[in-house]
Amino acid sequence: MARSDFKFHVTKRVRYAEIDAQRVVFNSRYLEYFDIGITEYWRAVGVYDRWPDHSSPEFHVAHAEVDYKVPILLDEEIDICVRCSRVGRSSMTFLFELHGKGADDLRATGVEVSVHVAEARGAPTPAPDEFVALFETFEGRALRG
Repeated sequence: MARSDFKFHVTKRVRYAEIDAQRVVFNSRYLEYFDIGITEYWRAVGVYDRWPDHSSPEFHVAHAEVDYKVPILLDEEIDICVRCSRVGRSSMTFLFELHGKGADDLRATGVEVSVHVAEARGAPTPAPDEFVALFETFEGRALRG
């Protein structure tokens, strides 16, 4: 996918605590980067404005994957690109790309599928239309399907 397919990104600098002995970002940190990205993406979409007390619908990550392309090194700045690609009955699929800051310099890709639940320990339930509408407006296209 082209970087231009992502309407959103947030920039982050790699810290010492995130690297391994070779000064390369440790593999588990990529999921943390995706978490930073999705938090800021939800903010840009308007989730936290609509639910300012963080009482927004509850989603749990049901699936996550990372494909590593080129190592990310200590003190580099990276752009965490995020987009919602699909909404199912109760799930939302998010795509991620990590690039060098301001560049079309693909370092990693990822996918996360999150499932809407009625309560923290509840079973999957349909994603609320009002919630999904925020993402469709931001992305400029229908996401259900």
